[in-house]
Amino acid sequence: MTAEPLPSTPVPDTSPFEVIHLGGEAAVVVPVADFLRLQALQRHASAEELEEAEIEATLAAHQAWVAAGRPGAVSHEEAMAELLGGRA
Repeated sequence: MTAEPLPSTPVPDTSPFEVIHLGGEAAVVVPVADFLRLQALQRHASAEELEEAEIEATLAAHQAWVAAGRPGAVSHEEAMAELLGGRA
């Protein structure tokens, strides 16, 4: 597995972190202290707070995807065919 910078990969809110590509997925390089802080926050957050964070993260990812011109977007028909196993 190799890591290669992807400067064109959108990261919401002008993140100061470097975005890399690992095994077909985009990842963000963060300092270990930030990672440990995130883990601690996840352990101490309530179920409602975790759900709100997931929703916020999903919306931010969608906004970044739209801002990037919706890379990889497919038509409704293509999406339905894929979801229905080719039975559109």
